[in-house]
Amino acid sequence: MTSSSPAPAQPSELTARISKVSGVVFVAFLAIGFASCAWLLLSGNVEMLPPKLTRQAALEGDVTHKIAKQLSKAAVPELAADLERGASWLVLHDTGPRVRSGCPGWLFLTNEMRINRFAQANAETKSWVVRDIQQRLAKRGITLLVAVVPDKSRIASAQLCDLRRPAQLQDRVVTWVDGLNKAGVAAMDLAPTLQPLGADAYLRTDTHWSEIGSAAAAKAVARQVQAMGISATPQKNFEVKVQDPARRPGDLVRLAGLEWLPVAWQPTPETVATSRISEKAAEAQSGGDNLDDLFGDDNLPNVALIGTSFSRNSNFLGFLQQALGAPIGNFAKDGGEFSGGANGYFNNPAFMQTPPKLIVWEIPERDLQTPYGEVIDWAK
Repeated sequence: MTSSSPAPAQPSELTARISKVSGVVFVAFLAIGFASCAWLLLSGNVEMLPPKLTRQAALEGDVTHKIAKQLSKAAVPELAADLERGASWLVLHDTGPRVRSGCPGWLFLTNEMRINRFAQANAETKSWVVRDIQQRLAKRGITLLVAVVPDKSRIASAQLCDLRRPAQLQDRVVTWVDGLNKAGVAAMDLAPTLQPLGADAYLRTDTHWSEIGSAAAAKAVARQVQAMGISATPQKNFEVKVQDPARRPGDLVRLAGLEWLPVAWQPTPETVATSRISEKAAEAQSGGDNLDDLFGDDNLPNVALIGTSFSRNSNFLGFLQQALGAPIGNFAKDGGEFSGGANGYFNNPAFMQTPPKLIVWEIPERDLQTPYGEVIDWAK
């Protein structure tokens, strides 16, 4: 039986030439990219295995993910990624896989709206870790207060527009905090404090809260500390001076790979008038991040703050010091997620030698259901 299908059209001479050139360019690009990654790999600047490898991290692909992330910082792949991200934004207004665009001018972190695998088991594991730490601290006469920072997409939900936050995430903070409280751990959900502020509680192009939000959260934490019968020392008076408005680069612009573009081509920039908080009639004490200095005698802070970049942004530390009327040792870690700040603090010898009276542990909602990757290793 004779086939009636038409013969495939032969490419024109121009098309054939362009195809060859495109193939050569593509192969050359792959070769240059491979050489760039190989050079970085051979340089010894790539960490192949984490210092503390866990079985879950290996099975979940965390190890290979971190290696790939480090290799993406090679010169050629990084340049190619920048060009792709810039072109996608300028042509399609696409912000990439890590960031999502909400209403005009508003950006949100994708991780806040992601359903994690084994979410409930992960949350229970982290709850057990917090309970264990609280019990160990209590044996040393140290009080722990956990403060959960709600997702930006929860509080500024009116600015999501076409984005959708999964309904499964609605009760995850309430459930987790209630579980801790029932187990005897002092824990608070900051959502009821920030909810009345709505979008004003967070920055448009950043994952973090605004000074309005951080100040409200600080006052809520201070009220809880006082309700627990704890007095922060040494008592000091603080003053606030508002600076002139200035452009504040948003971390979501950086995560979207757009910070290299001219400002006029980036997502609408944000202007913020930041505050400067300092002790009245005295210079701020130096060495605030040195544990040996902080808890060495009775005239130094008896409160320590651990957590993430939320504790290091929008003057949260300053507002908390003002609300408590005392200086605080800030040992939060940018990018520390659930474990980073706690690990850095508990493994410092000075924590064992000169412990505080109270530890405030700030934890973002988005980290509650992620895998417990970096195990908190208590100093011996």
